Amino acid sequence: MPAPVRVTATGWGWRYAGRRLPAVSDLTFTIEPGERVLLLGASGAGKSTLLAGLAGVLGDADEGVRTGSLFVDGAAPESQRGRVGLVLQDPEAGVVLSKVGDDVAFGCENLGVPAADIPARVSDALRAVGLDVPQSRPTKALSGGQKQRLALAGVLAMRPGLLLLDEPTANLDPAGVQEVRDSVERVLDATGATLVVVEHRTEVWTDLLTRVIVLAAGGGVLADGTPDEVFGRLGDALAEAGVWVPHHRIDLPALGTVDATAVPAALAADGLSISRDGRTPVQDSLEVRIPRGAATLVTGPNGAGKSTLALTLAGLIPELRGEVAAASDLVGRSGRRPYRWSSKELLTRIGTVFQEPEHQFLARTVREELAIGPRALRWSEARIDEVVDALLERLQLTSLALANPFTLSGGQKRRLSVATVLAAAPEVIVLDEPTFGQDRRGWIGLVGLLQAEIAAGRTVIAVTHDEGVVRHLGGQQIVLEAPLAAGAASNGKADRR
Repeated sequence: MPAPVRVTATGWGWRYAGRRLPAVSDLTFTIEPGERVLLLGASGAGKSTLLAGLAGVLGDADEGVRTGSLFVDGAAPESQRGRVGLVLQDPEAGVVLSKVGDDVAFGCENLGVPAADIPARVSDALRAVGLDVPQSRPTKALSGGQKQRLALAGVLAMRPGLLLLDEPTANLDPAGVQEVRDSVERVLDATGATLVVVEHRTEVWTDLLTRVIVLAAGGGVLADGTPDEVFGRLGDALAEAGVWVPHHRIDLPALGTVDATAVPAALAADGLSISRDGRTPVQDSLEVRIPRGAATLVTGPNGAGKSTLALTLAGLIPELRGEVAAASDLVGRSGRRPYRWSSKELLTRIGTVFQEPEHQFLARTVREELAIGPRALRWSEARIDEVVDALLERLQLTSLALANPFTLSGGQKRRLSVATVLAAAPEVIVLDEPTFGQDRRGWIGLVGLLQAEIAAGRTVIAVTHDEGVVRHLGGQQIVLEAPLAAGAASNGKADRR
């Protein structure tokens, strides 16, 4: 069993190539072997960059400029990769091989673990994270939440002395959140490994952790101590700085519920079957009615087809059976079925925010990215500048207007992906996990912006596991049940609340 590691940082910082300001700077701290650390900070404070530095994957001088020192057991992190396991913020980035079992085994094979020991490690890791699918299942067939569990399983199978987790429960259903948290605890109890976890669901982790380190947005450490010390003494100040504090009140109104049968529908479908591959139904015989000028929150366990339903309603993948029909005033030249509409027709009618923000980035700078939709609509430059400036300000991206979208933090990428859709002012807005990776201030800004869109009469469809989003956006809730068996159709209708 590997020994837990010691981490030391002395004035450490990193500036990405092409960026004027450092992503993180002036960090000094020591993490003793076996400590369990919650790493917090506002969006853009450098949490993910620090984890990448500890994992030794930041790159050389061509990738950026480092200052100070960062050591894992007294050596450069690049020389300790076999002892460090990193679960990235984007689960897509952690998928390497085409089959679930092979993907989990990949790290063990690269570490030279005896072949006879690997099958048991793979099975134990999959069981620990609750990923109950055949090891022969194609990784491309997994949902976003399932890929997150897969990435964690691959790291747990390696049994590292330093476990680095970047938002490990983002995009997971409530049961999955608890399973992942409990599986991490079991691994730590069994191995004594050192843990550093970045997580916005602070209340889930505080009783497991021994220490909280908060990075300051401008560099350095804002707070460092036990959870009781940090949250008890500095809770209000941290919340004001954008840090998630357990059970701290959110100052936003909660919108009321809506009876979808009592108001006009923006989109509707009867007997709807949905599928990602065009052959295997994920959900069958759905009766869906999306009320105009209100929110519809799509919830349910991972793998239930929430993202598939959202993409079907958005006209981006075809229905397997049944047909999605738009309201008469939204009809495009190709009829009422959004899947038949052109990209330009969709632009002002249905805008979609994907689960992975990078999938919709096209431009070299944040400002250019926001201007793509309005330019396609041939708006005047003055109008484009007005809309872009307002969105940059509202979503705290003004200082990053000239940055490359792919160099942003996870939370900043999510806010940009939402803003790119809102820039074209579509009548229906479809969002997949809109608050993923957000600090407290970013979360309030995003949810408040969606509330404003609803107040302006727009229709919002959001796939979410975030109970706060459900509570504050109101409207109606569609709860999808898990399919009867892996890859099989569900037994019927969604529960509409």
